[in-house]
Amino acid sequence: MPDLDQFRSETRTWLEANCPPEMREPIRSEKDSVWGGRDQSAMTPAQKQWMDAMGAKGWTVPDWPKEYGGGGLSPAETKILREEMAAIRARNPLSSFGISMLGPALLKYGTEEQKKEHLPKIARGEIRWCQGYSEPNAGSDLASLATSAEDKGDHFLVNGQKVWTSYANYADWIFCLVRTDKTNKHNGISFVLFDMQTPGVSTKPILLISGYSPFCETFFDNVKVPKENLVGELNKGWDVAKYLLGHEREMISGMGLGGGGKNPLITGAIATIGLDHDGRLADPLLRAKIAEFEVRSKAFAAQSERFIDELKAGRAHPAQPSMMKYYGTELNKSRHELMMASGGSDTLEWDSERSRGGAPARDWLRTKANSIEGGTSEVQLNIIAKRILELPGA
Repeated sequence: MPDLDQFRSETRTWLEANCPPEMREPIRSEKDSVWGGRDQSAMTPAQKQWMDAMGAKGWTVPDWPKEYGGGGLSPAETKILREEMAAIRARNPLSSFGISMLGPALLKYGTEEQKKEHLPKIARGEIRWCQGYSEPNAGSDLASLATSAEDKGDHFLVNGQKVWTSYANYADWIFCLVRTDKTNKHNGISFVLFDMQTPGVSTKPILLISGYSPFCETFFDNVKVPKENLVGELNKGWDVAKYLLGHEREMISGMGLGGGGKNPLITGAIATIGLDHDGRLADPLLRAKIAEFEVRSKAFAAQSERFIDELKAGRAHPAQPSMMKYYGTELNKSRHELMMASGGSDTLEWDSERSRGGAPARDWLRTKANSIEGGTSEVQLNIIAKRILELPGA
């Protein structure tokens, strides 16, 4: 206990000294998030300072082993770090599919050479990763994927197409599911890594109803992938894929927690509707809906803390990420529905400076994809019904 008290005190002092004031303000848009990568020219000085400081200490991935760029912290120390960051409203220094998805898969299935090559670069934000899973004819039934990897001796030759590849046009590397055996659906898939600058790789952004384009079509035309970039065993990539999906769903569920700082639901509603003579929000129906949401949000935050503790201790149910993903995305959609209702007609603006380029409406529209990406809500509910509630099949 005294050691943890000392760690908390030292952590608090270090964060106060090293977290820039700008990194303690709420994230206002997607551009405020730091993804790292080879090209770091878009980062502000404060963003780079914060990412570099946390990366040097290993605290972008505090619970990873030190030899792979992590902080080597215990679960209790990692929790303290999160608490102390929240206390000063410090932003997450680095958003990364490498951290949230690929890293855990490499720690479990990667060779020592792969871990030493890729994990420290992920931890320091030097390489930005994207995920090559979904295909035009392999969405919910991911195992029906057709992108092929032909054995050419010392390398694979990859041909095919992926779709809904988040930020593929900005990524440096991709972790990709490919078919290496056409005679076996699940046991004919392999998991490979390769550089997005490899000849034969191209991307095409997909424009969404929000006006943003976070997703891409990704094409592979005779892409050479070295054999040493195979993660796990040949034709056993489905095991890696399933393990990674659990971490992806855990990541997506986090959007249900929202950000720190002042509650935009309350501040937006007060600015638009005003207060009654008792100092409460003047619209009683909206007030009740916001209160209900706050209760659900706090309950989800408590459950998230419990889930993380169980996960670190190896006691989490294998299907629990599906439960967290489903509820977290539904909560996020509810949040943005209420933000639209709270802001009144101003939230319908699309391109004005006052609305930050129509951020409320565009963000609300973007949440419609939450119940599709990372596994549809229908699929998650089926998993919950079968594996957690143990209900009989139809």
